[in-house]
Amino acid sequence: MKTTTKLLFITALIVLTACNNSNKQVDDNIAKYTTLWDEIINEGKLDLINDTNFDPEITLIYSPENVVGIDAFKDYYSNFTTGFSNSEFSIVDIFGQGDKLVKHWKFKGTHSGNFFGIPATGKSIEVEGSTIAIMKNGKIAQEQDFMDNLAFMAQLGINPLLNADNVAAVDALYANFGKGDVPAVLAALDSKVVWNEAEGNALADNNPYIGPDAVLKGVFERVLADFPDFTLNDIAHHNMENDQVLTTLRYKATAKSTGKKLNAQAAHLWTFKEGKIIAFQQYVDTKQLNDVVEK
Repeated sequence: MKTTTKLLFITALIVLTACNNSNKQVDDNIAKYTTLWDEIINEGKLDLINDTNFDPEITLIYSPENVVGIDAFKDYYSNFTTGFSNSEFSIVDIFGQGDKLVKHWKFKGTHSGNFFGIPATGKSIEVEGSTIAIMKNGKIAQEQDFMDNLAFMAQLGINPLLNADNVAAVDALYANFGKGDVPAVLAALDSKVVWNEAEGNALADNNPYIGPDAVLKGVFERVLADFPDFTLNDIAHHNMENDQVLTTLRYKATAKSTGKKLNAQAAHLWTFKEGKIIAFQQYVDTKQLNDVVEK
């Protein structure tokens, strides 16, 4: 009887210790997580997105493609710290189990800067959502956000449901470009399309390019000559007012002249009229474009 009682006591002690350790782990994760995001968003301390606080393979579950790695994760959230002023991020509630955390959050601010290629509107926004996070060895390893993106865009004055045909046309254009079907790409352009490359881009030397043929010879042929493996990646479309579609993406390629790798953030603003593209404006990291071709 005494042996049985002793075994029960030891078992209870082990279970209690395990529970206490588990609770401490969750408490530590919550404390680090809440403090970290408060400083990153409210104080703009983007440098805290590093391998001390985040797993090297930190992953943001995202559509159409996940954001993976510290640099990409940092680039993603820089849109919030530079796109909004008077920012206020707060965690309404947070709880966890093991290495998993769930938080209910609110964010508000003034859209005073570039936000994923969307120029400042001056509008005030207030949104809320939830995030599922996974910790690994005391570091943030994965996040997935859930929020009403339609309501968010509406507060910025953008109706994502407006002119869905334009978005479909732009999406098809990129798909054709990816397949190497240049004639199909040019067919989407109006006969008098006005095409402008970003200022500082070497291809801007003949801005504006008027008509599909000028775009073919002045832009497409030159790009493929300088970057034979040129590809468009992480493509995301943002429907806007006034028959416009904004596309955010990344250029990836190898410069033929130097062998240097290109991985540049870019945005394309497309303007439509009666189903045809009548204007194009490129925004891109021109410094990186120039650096990769310099010997």
